[in-house]
Amino acid sequence: MALRAGGPALALLRGRLRLPGPGARGHARLGRSGAAAQPAAEEPGEDAEVSTRKKTFAEVQTERLDQAERTVLIKCPSKLNEKKLLQYLASHGNVKSHFFFENRGISALIEFSEKSSIASLQDAVGIPSASEHHVVPFKSRLFTFTLKNPVSQHVEETPLHLSPQCHIPVKDLIEKLCLADSISSQMYILLNEYQLTEENIKLRFLACSLVRDFARAYFPDSTVKPFGSSVNTFGKLGSDVDMFLDFRDTGKHATKMKKGPFEMEYQMKRLPSERLATQRILSVIGDCLDNFGPGCVNVQKILNARCPLVKFSHQPTGFQCDLSVSNSIAIRSSELLYIYGCLDSRVRALVFAVRCWARVHGLTNSAPGTWITNFSLTMMVMFFLQRRSPPIIPTLDQLKELAEEKDKHIIGGYDCSFVSDLRKIQPTKNTETLDVLLGEFFEYFGNFDFRKNSINLRKGKEVNKPESSPLYIWNPFEQDLNISKNVNQPQLEKFIAMARESAWILQKEDKTQQMINKEPWGLAALLIPFGKNNSSKMKNRMKGIGSETIRSLLDSLKLNNASSQQKAVGK
Repeated sequence: MALRAGGPALALLRGRLRLPGPGARGHARLGRSGAAAQPAAEEPGEDAEVSTRKKTFAEVQTERLDQAERTVLIKCPSKLNEKKLLQYLASHGNVKSHFFFENRGISALIEFSEKSSIASLQDAVGIPSASEHHVVPFKSRLFTFTLKNPVSQHVEETPLHLSPQCHIPVKDLIEKLCLADSISSQMYILLNEYQLTEENIKLRFLACSLVRDFARAYFPDSTVKPFGSSVNTFGKLGSDVDMFLDFRDTGKHATKMKKGPFEMEYQMKRLPSERLATQRILSVIGDCLDNFGPGCVNVQKILNARCPLVKFSHQPTGFQCDLSVSNSIAIRSSELLYIYGCLDSRVRALVFAVRCWARVHGLTNSAPGTWITNFSLTMMVMFFLQRRSPPIIPTLDQLKELAEEKDKHIIGGYDCSFVSDLRKIQPTKNTETLDVLLGEFFEYFGNFDFRKNSINLRKGKEVNKPESSPLYIWNPFEQDLNISKNVNQPQLEKFIAMARESAWILQKEDKTQQMINKEPWGLAALLIPFGKNNSSKMKNRMKGIGSETIRSLLDSLKLNNASSQQKAVGK
């Protein structure tokens, strides 16, 4: 028998979690995941949490990777006595933490206190019978446990609490949101339901650690690390795992050894380009996972992409994974978002609300296409928060000014420097509530002059577009790239229309009357697709968007004509 553990939002509704005030600059508490958890007033005895909150991105990742190396994953029988399982595992070493989850049956993640416990357990585990299929004799940290006498042990079955690995459906979320007393409360409920849990983050790092075990057969000093939404505090339950093969530990040996009269260096294969080396490495690792990796299925080697990668499904953890090589700038982007997410409790709540809203209305999609990506949408929220008065988060240039020598990074000619110590960043004096910020976000971008202006997080201000893409968001580090270049004009117009409609709903709604009538209100009302009951209103508020497009084209022609005339005069 399995019971699903209640989510934090239930506790929130019962008043067990205290909502932060509008100026609760994080002191957003950081959970053990390193992500900003629901804030509360600091009390005596919270020293451990305060210490966790001040950890840098690198420190959190190092702890997580070490934790993953002491972890195993066990596929359990459907009827299980939890106490007996833990007693058996304890015979191999102290079990530091564990949890159960459902994925093609019941599985248990077991974290030992010492790595030696895993070796002890592996020595006691048998090889599967090869009566039907021949097995590949790779001893991983994935195990299957079965009961020797299932009939006699059936009466000793105990209920298992299962850690959820996916968020609740939007319909159920809307019902929960309607029970809140403010839009701010609704946004924190959504955050608690959708954000990565401590258990899910452990599972993500374990997936990377298991892939690393294969990589080290070829490259003993390499590591495999997650990046993107898995580590930047903006990950959603059910999202893919982006991971990269890191050779930076190998780089420690790059300097030639100088002992005695000789200079010594390794003999290594030399290839004409870094890209070719990346493609060959990923090709071999992809084949290795496909042929020998337990639970690695649907392996695709996409080696000719701008960033070569291997896609695969990791059945034991349930994740879709993308593996690339040493994506240093992507790691810096992850750390930048991590810092922004930790600075103020409102940042993550607003991002999660806007991204959920965008998905409901078809503005974003998990498949590649001409729509706005979650990354672009997150950057738009960050820019909006930089534009508040006073700003809620600093610009990238301001973070760069605070950087110490150890924070300075030049990658591929791009300056990726910014401060890593959260304590050096001054808290904001902005006290706006999330109720206000949500409405103002839609108002701001519903009236943003996308024809002329671009979004620049490094400077924190609107600047003229360097080229004619409908939506131009500067890459924070690779300043010659537009991260939203894929977005076409119809998709941008749809975003503007939805933003205007949402701003109008928040301005005009009668919360009290809607609660009396048991109608969705606030954020809940925005998570219902528009146009079903109010299509005529939508058409009225969409008026002008088409004319703006025509006006943009006319302005572009005028600029081109003026430029041509100037060139003619110059000749």
